[in-house]
Amino acid sequence: MTDSPDTSGFEVAVQVRESEIERTEGALLGVGAVSLTLTDAGNHPLLEPAPGATPLWPETVVTGFFTPDAELESVLAGLRALAVTPSATRAVGAADWVRAWMDDFQPMAFGERLWIVPTHCEIPSDADIALRLDPGLAFGTGTHPTTALCLEFLDGMDLEGRRVLDFGCGSGVLAVAAALLGAPDVVAIDIDPQAEIATRENAARNGVADRVHIEDLATVGPHNFSVIVANILAGALVELAPVIGRLADPGARVALSGILVEQVPIIRSAYAGEFTDFEVHSQGDWALVTAVARDF
Repeated sequence: MTDSPDTSGFEVAVQVRESEIERTEGALLGVGAVSLTLTDAGNHPLLEPAPGATPLWPETVVTGFFTPDAELESVLAGLRALAVTPSATRAVGAADWVRAWMDDFQPMAFGERLWIVPTHCEIPSDADIALRLDPGLAFGTGTHPTTALCLEFLDGMDLEGRRVLDFGCGSGVLAVAAALLGAPDVVAIDIDPQAEIATRENAARNGVADRVHIEDLATVGPHNFSVIVANILAGALVELAPVIGRLADPGARVALSGILVEQVPIIRSAYAGEFTDFEVHSQGDWALVTAVARDF
């Protein structure tokens, strides 16, 4: 009798036009993909890209890798809700899975000080602050623009003595980064139990478990935070505007991400009552909106 193949997850492939790549990447990450690859969907010649540019094809296959804890039917249902139609799915063997994410996930710098370094890599010599993180069960490794923009925001701030809230913590990458960057007290909130597990594990791996605390929204008092980061989605951010306004100290800095550039006006409108000094930072199709809580 032949043993069944050893699988450690599955992959979902989506064929898209070049203009749809970033939205598709965001959708796959949003439903739990822990690594992405882009490949040519046809036989298109690709000229040498400019330094720092990402090579793209007119028709591209965006492939997301999922761990065995993910459920294929749930992933497909989530993609349908986001108007994304997969072109193929397949089980991924353990050796293929490990090789795929190790090749795809390398040390990355965010801002002037912060690096995210997977555990299979050496810490770069010029990394002032290294956050050890591997792809896991919860969203957020820094590879997507929404997370990258939040990490750069945190890197650019003096967090000494400031209480930070990571609203929708996912893997805990933002909470852990804030602690490593000097915040003495970081609260992480998420409705997904897997996110709580991942945040605790990543905080412990990086030696900041004593400064990163998982809390329930119902137990958090008003005007408790001088820095708030929320990397969720535009619709949820609009609904949460009164809640985030209540949690912010007067003069607190808030960073809102998970937003497409065209969604920035609705975010500004939702937060204008309790926040001011809006700024927008973008990376591709994605935007980060920062603001300052009014002092009433």
